[in-house]
Amino acid sequence: MQNTVSKVMASASLIALASAHGFITSPAPRMPGDAFQKACGQQMYYNQMGDNYGNVQGELQVVNGQTDYDAAACNVWLCKGFKYDDNTENVQQYTVGQEVDIEVDIRAPHTGVANVSVVSTSSGSVIGSALKSWDEYGSNAYTIPEDQEKFTVTIPDVGSDCASPGDCVIQWFWDAADINQTYEACIDFTVGGSGSGSGSTAPKPSASSASAPEASSNSTISSVSTNNNVASTTSFSMAASSTAAADQTCEIVYVTVSA
Repeated sequence: MQNTVSKVMASASLIALASAHGFITSPAPRMPGDAFQKACGQQMYYNQMGDNYGNVQGELQVVNGQTDYDAAACNVWLCKGFKYDDNTENVQQYTVGQEVDIEVDIRAPHTGVANVSVVSTSSGSVIGSALKSWDEYGSNAYTIPEDQEKFTVTIPDVGSDCASPGDCVIQWFWDAADINQTYEACIDFTVGGSGSGSGSTAPKPSASSASAPEASSNSTISSVSTNNNVASTTSFSMAASSTAAADQTCEIVYVTVSA
């Protein structure tokens, strides 16, 4: 290889801050790992290892023409393709009614809409309604309000749907339709009983979570979408192929590995 893994990772680290946009920082979110690389390919893996704050559309451009990208296995519209199997030590254990503090780091604002929802990983559908939503989020017209980066959600009663690790995620979803950029981050968790208190790490079974169906690369989302990853009263488009409305304040950086 002309570029070694170490050189690729070093370059990716240097450009990460320049291309970063937004991601969950607490509780511990899903991160890329070996399972992600196997499903989504080497190019996407190196790109996300260098900058996990990037958008979904950027990932899809990175893997264009890559033979090791498996669209169904990657399932990029759920948690940006990040896999439960890479995050078995990061499963939070909550109870019904528990209040959970979430922190998001927005490094580059883009006006859009956002929501936080419980999503079934096997179906890719939202369970119940959004835990929190914003009709305007991450605006570049003014200073981002504190409650868009630090907020609290209440764990709903989801029955037995989220009883086992890998069954569900809390997904943060931010879509800036005007520039065709969508950001996702997920928290793995289980729910048991009722009450309040701090989250704790749940014990891990060996079973993997099932892959949710991938959303169309040119689908329109309104309220709960066709892949049910969004619950918002605002309609917007997720056309992954569009590049006409590029953001002038940020650039998407792609890391290429030459054989």
